[in-house]
Amino acid sequence: MDKREFIKLGGLAGVAALINPTGIIAAPSIRRGSVDSPKAPFEVPKLTYAYDALEPHIDKMTMEIHHDKHHAAYVKNLNDNIKGSAYEKFTLDEILAKVKPEDKAIRNNAGGHYNHSLFWTLLSPQKTTPSDKLKAAITSNFTSWEKFQDTFNTAAKTVFGSGWAWLIVTPAKKLAVVSTPNQDNPLMDGIVKDHGTPVLALDVWEHAYYLKYHNVRPDYITAFWNVINWNEVESRYNEALKG
Repeated sequence: MDKREFIKLGGLAGVAALINPTGIIAAPSIRRGSVDSPKAPFEVPKLTYAYDALEPHIDKMTMEIHHDKHHAAYVKNLNDNIKGSAYEKFTLDEILAKVKPEDKAIRNNAGGHYNHSLFWTLLSPQKTTPSDKLKAAITSNFTSWEKFQDTFNTAAKTVFGSGWAWLIVTPAKKLAVVSTPNQDNPLMDGIVKDHGTPVLALDVWEHAYYLKYHNVRPDYITAFWNVINWNEVESRYNEALKG
């Protein structure tokens, strides 16, 4: 997405804020271990915190545009593209598992819906810290907590263009840091190089940070560590180990 379109969406978000200042969109809640995924038509999940709750690390206007415009567009496009197709009967998780590389619109929009639905749950206005159990598991996989952070930061910084950085549980039940382009997701077996269950995700599309951080993606990545919901990460990690 170019900057002109970003600014256009920003103007639309201002109108949306006047109509719906809370930013809450009625939808099913997100369950731990996955993304709550009833069958189509899909809906944008509501935020559990205010638009400005993550400041100063993530600003109010970015959250408004990101949630109400970008995420909503993925949901609308997903519903439009699966209507009348075999994908319409699947849950969101099933769509990601079954989508074919050539079904680009469904691949991009299902990924966009899943990725953002997950991302919102991984952010918290309250300061949280990883439990000793989770920290030990991460340290054991990456040799140290600092090495894990450095590996994750590097994955996020080096995504070329738009994409995501992830902490995943691999099929072998190991933790790994990976990245994907665009809206691809580690659950897309057969599409992504590194398959696994996401437990932590960082959106490094420009729309996630450009208004506040401009082109300085590393500053946004550093700020992200201040708003991670480690309780949610651990819940998803535990669920992934059971699966």
